[in-house]
Amino acid sequence: MEVTVKTAPLVNVRVTSNVNNFTAEKRFDRALTIGDLKGRLELVTGGSASSMGLEVFDENESLVCRMDNDEALLGSFCVEENYRIHVTDSSKRQGEFEDLSKVEKYELSQEEYSKRDDSVRSFLLKNKLGKYNEEELKKKQEEKEAQEKEEEEKAKSITVGSRCQVRVQGEPTRRGEVMFVGRVHFKPGLWVGVKYDEPLGKNDGSIGGKRYFDAAPKYGGFTRPAFCEVGDFPPMDEEEEEEDEM
Repeated sequence: MEVTVKTAPLVNVRVTSNVNNFTAEKRFDRALTIGDLKGRLELVTGGSASSMGLEVFDENESLVCRMDNDEALLGSFCVEENYRIHVTDSSKRQGEFEDLSKVEKYELSQEEYSKRDDSVRSFLLKNKLGKYNEEELKKKQEEKEAQEKEEEEKAKSITVGSRCQVRVQGEPTRRGEVMFVGRVHFKPGLWVGVKYDEPLGKNDGSIGGKRYFDAAPKYGGFTRPAFCEVGDFPPMDEEEEEEDEM
C-alpha cells in the first residue's frame, strides 16, 4: 500500500505519558517516521523509544488509532490539530522520575567529608576563611563584646521618663519621652522604647502581642541606645515657636 503525507506539513499535538504527570504541547512535521517521532518524544517524556507505544486520542478523548509501525510516516495516521498522543513506556511507571522519595540518596559521613580535598570545607580550611580563620573570629568576637559593653554603658545613662531625641541615618529626627529601657523578645541586645511627640513611630508600644509601654498608634517605637540622646529636648513645634519669638 502506498503511503502519502497529508497536506498540512506540521501539526500541533498534546503529549502525555505514563512516565510523568504533565501535558506538553508540541509541533511535529508530518513527514517524520514514527521511529523518529519516538526519538523526539524521548526528550519530552523521559521514556525510552525502544519500549515506547503511541496512541492517538481526539479532542473528545476517544481513541483514534495506535501508531505501531516505526517505518510509517506521522502523516499517514489520522492526527489532527490539538489531538493527544499518549506515550506508554512499558519499562517505566507513572511518576517514576517525579517522586524524589524513591530516589536513593547519597550520604557522606563527616569523617569521609573531612578527608576530601575538593570540598568547600577543604577550600575554606586551606585559605583560612570564615570559621576556619581563628584570628578573624577572635577579632569579631572582641568587637562584638566591645559593642555590647558600649551599648550597656549608654543604656545606663538613659532613664525612663527622660526627654530624648532619636537620630537614625536616613530617617527624620524624632523627639519624645523614654518609656522603656531593656531587653525585648523580638530582637537581641538592649533597646529603648520611646513615645514620640508626633506620629512618626511604628507601633503603640507593643510588638507581637507583648506590651512594653503605652502610646497611641504610630506614636511608639524602639531604637538602639546609640541612636537615643537624653536631655532638655522640647517638642519640635515649641522649639520652632521660641525661635520665631527671638
